[in-house]
Amino acid sequence: MALLKTLENAATGTRMALDDLLDVLPYNEQGLIAAIAQDATSREVLMLGYMDRTAIERTLAEGQAVYFSRSRQTYWRKGETSGHTQTVKAMHFDCDGDALLLTVEQEGPACHTNRPTCFYLAVDGDEVVVSQTPEVAQ
Repeated sequence: MALLKTLENAATGTRMALDDLLDVLPYNEQGLIAAIAQDATSREVLMLGYMDRTAIERTLAEGQAVYFSRSRQTYWRKGETSGHTQTVKAMHFDCDGDALLLTVEQEGPACHTNRPTCFYLAVDGDEVVVSQTPEVAQ
């Protein structure tokens, strides 16, 4: 964490080895960190997944988003069964290292419900409203 603290006042353009940052990320007890996927064009937040160091490294190496499924306890590449892939354009870490932001080119809907985003349940006063219709498969 001291490494992240030193970066708080670092000048723009300061560089460090990626491995050094990956070594000090505050992964949870399962070795995971939250990863938010955002559409590169619209800037809409598409989904939240989880990554461990291996998923981060695979994502960077392959250029496609690779997450770790907490329920299945295995890696999954976004779109490997649906075809709704995420090509990673950029990866950012937040200031205290507890979340990643993936800027992606989303092919097809991001949500397994065939909605453009997983965030389709909107709070409206004391109710929750479904705010998007699933896309029809072509």
